Amino acid sequence: MTAATNSGDRLTRERLDDLLATVCDRVGLSPQDAELIKFTNNAVFRLRQEPVVVRIAGSTAARVRVPTVVQVARWLARHDFPAVRLLPDIEQPLRVDGHMITLWECIPEVGPPPSGADLAALLHRLHLLPDPPQSLPPWRPMTEIRQRLAEPEDLSADDRAFLLNECDELEEQLTTIGYVLAPGVIHGDAFLGNVIAGAQGPVLCDFDSTGIGPREWDLTPVAVGSLRMDYPVDEHRPLAERYGFDVTRWEGFPVLRRLRELKLVTSVLPILRSNPAIRPQWEQRMHSFTAGDLTARWQPYR
Repeated sequence: MTAATNSGDRLTRERLDDLLATVCDRVGLSPQDAELIKFTNNAVFRLRQEPVVVRIAGSTAARVRVPTVVQVARWLARHDFPAVRLLPDIEQPLRVDGHMITLWECIPEVGPPPSGADLAALLHRLHLLPDPPQSLPPWRPMTEIRQRLAEPEDLSADDRAFLLNECDELEEQLTTIGYVLAPGVIHGDAFLGNVIAGAQGPVLCDFDSTGIGPREWDLTPVAVGSLRMDYPVDEHRPLAERYGFDVTRWEGFPVLRRLRELKLVTSVLPILRSNPAIRPQWEQRMHSFTAGDLTARWQPYR
């Protein structure tokens, strides 16, 4: 059960609409005809009356990261980095009935679709930025995964035990990896779904996983996407060529691949009941992951 469920406040669509209305009323915006464009780790609404995006953290794991998200967004803005911007003149994050909510300037997706090379350029620039926030957390991927496993909806005891065992095994394997790139600031979830095709060029978004860690991790999501997801185009090769490092040729990649796939399997556990439309996709991921099937193709959550 999620923390929201424990308090009788599970994030149903009705509850999300109530939270949206409350926060819009507080800051003087209109929630009329708002569009729910995403509901996985976060519920993301695009307002119709103003160019604003509202993000509601969808789990305890997501809520605890929101203050860091705000700090990262402000740091990137100071360096004029191409990233989404917080709505100005509002103290953020906003807290509504225990929920953490942020408001962002909406960037119309009017440019050409971003490529792996575009993401590589953004990552290279991000990895060179000076003076990161001192409060950025160290990369501890298992903490986030274990938080999700502590509050699942409709997860069987056997599946939970299997996933916890995967956490234990991967945690041990991660200690044996010899990284070759210099560590530092990482985006933490660097795939093309977190790049917006803005009018002035590609823009980076979603800083829930940003912290200090191995740069190899930032190059892993697109590599895993090319191997695992049912995408029409392989974006890994142009990313590796533009960045100058092919993570799939590095000896530590199999461990990071398994870790990335574990994150993709567990990412929606806290909202499986709240968002039943994603369950068939999750079950297909879980089945192939449990079986060790590296050839099965996964569909994006929608």
